Amino acid sequence: MNGGSGTLRSIDEEIKKKKWPTDRAYFLAKELLMTERTYKKDLDVLNTWFREELTPEDVENLQPLFQYFDSMLEHHSVFLRDLEHRILLWEGRGGHETHRIGDVMLKNMVVLPIYDEYVECHREILQRLNDLYENDERFQQAYRDFEQQKVCYLPICYFVVKPLHRLLHYQLLLELLLEHYGEDHFDRTDCHGTLMMLLRTTQVVRQELAASENYTLLCEVQRDLVGFDTLVQTDRKLVRQGCLLKHSKRGLQQRMFFLFSDILLYAFKSPVTQTFKVLGHVPVRSLLTENAEHNAFVIFGGQRAITVSAGTTAEKKLWLDELTKAAASVKHKPQTQLPLVSVKYCTSSEENLETCGLNNSSIISPPARAPSSRNNTALHVCWHRGVTICLDDHLRSGKNQISGYLLRKFKNSSGWQKLWVVLTSFCLYFYKSYSDDAALASLPLLGYSVGPPGIQDAVQKEFVFKLSFKNHTYFFRAESEHTYQRWLEVLQSATQMQDLKLTSGNNHHTSNSHNNNINSNASTSAQE
Repeated sequence: MNGGSGTLRSIDEEIKKKKWPTDRAYFLAKELLMTERTYKKDLDVLNTWFREELTPEDVENLQPLFQYFDSMLEHHSVFLRDLEHRILLWEGRGGHETHRIGDVMLKNMVVLPIYDEYVECHREILQRLNDLYENDERFQQAYRDFEQQKVCYLPICYFVVKPLHRLLHYQLLLELLLEHYGEDHFDRTDCHGTLMMLLRTTQVVRQELAASENYTLLCEVQRDLVGFDTLVQTDRKLVRQGCLLKHSKRGLQQRMFFLFSDILLYAFKSPVTQTFKVLGHVPVRSLLTENAEHNAFVIFGGQRAITVSAGTTAEKKLWLDELTKAAASVKHKPQTQLPLVSVKYCTSSEENLETCGLNNSSIISPPARAPSSRNNTALHVCWHRGVTICLDDHLRSGKNQISGYLLRKFKNSSGWQKLWVVLTSFCLYFYKSYSDDAALASLPLLGYSVGPPGIQDAVQKEFVFKLSFKNHTYFFRAESEHTYQRWLEVLQSATQMQDLKLTSGNNHHTSNSHNNNINSNASTSAQE
């Protein structure tokens, strides 16, 4: 009896499977639809929600931003409606001729002139936002208040760069479709024509994106940093940020290091304000390094030596290579005097010995700052997880964004829960549905490993991948082999930093919090 019922069930499942398309093109078109839903909501975050929080004067000051986002939203609302209609037809309500997406994408390319203009002027918009933030206390408060709202799940300036990422994602999906179709497919001509139109714009995007990403990172680090007020400079580049253990008379101390093209800063995170207080700096021009035993190395600058340890041998090599490269690069540039007035050291007696000969009269206690609302940004996660990332990691993260429904299960539970999941900026965001405004929880991925479950996990389902960090383990199930592979691909990009696979076994950083307020969020706010 049981065997018969099992057979019936498997036949039912087989029939159900056959109702749905299995073609790779369908899943690529569906990824386009899913990510378009997220993109339209991202445009709305600034154009609707943020705009509502601002005074008429602020809106006027940011008119270019809202003008472009208005136009984009108008086009993408139509595009999203067309995509939803096409996927419905593809899923059985239309004939074979509807199993295509190139014509829908080609029609949407009417929006490209708006993007061409936006790519040209988006940096001015970023600069205008930063100028208002730095020079107008009332605007700064409105800005910070909005970033604390759940609907604003990323820093505001990240949303400004989203349209550039979106164009690159269109290009990627079109290239994957063309690779799948071969020469004779009836959708090929429209897809190829769309790609040719798009490439003219994405070529410019690729030229602009590194500088734009760098600018947004400088702005974000500045807002989390106390003790160095002139971080955002035209020719300054953020090379790498991450945790190292600094050797001192009191033992090993966790410090956040920021390597810029012209200066190395190190700081610690205040448990009270959640901001990073700068403890010292080394001009890159005078910087030298020396290898030491195990994962330790010495940084020489000015009249002092700082001994630090990295979490892994691979991480140590990255730091040494980039410190050496930065020092060599700056030697060929004209010397500029760093404005020491901008360096304000905290009053820690140990660290005051390391302020490049500045006497105590120059030490200024930094003003108290409101606690940061954004503990799941890469900067804060680097501190909690003891990891390091570079500008290239951020650029790769911008290209690897995905949205869609996944089934999630915790390590010790048997049930699966359907969630709408958005991957962006090294972080997973969980929603009940794509139409929800605020995420139930978030899971930062830096330091995590991703791959198929092992035999010991006893997961008997198809298309399952496992995310794990120390004793934190999550299982996710995709709907198809293709979707599984796509999620695995983008997650590997978000979890494995360039040339670096951090393993918890090698990592001897002492921060155990694993981002307390984040991961507890991710594990409790969406119960099985």
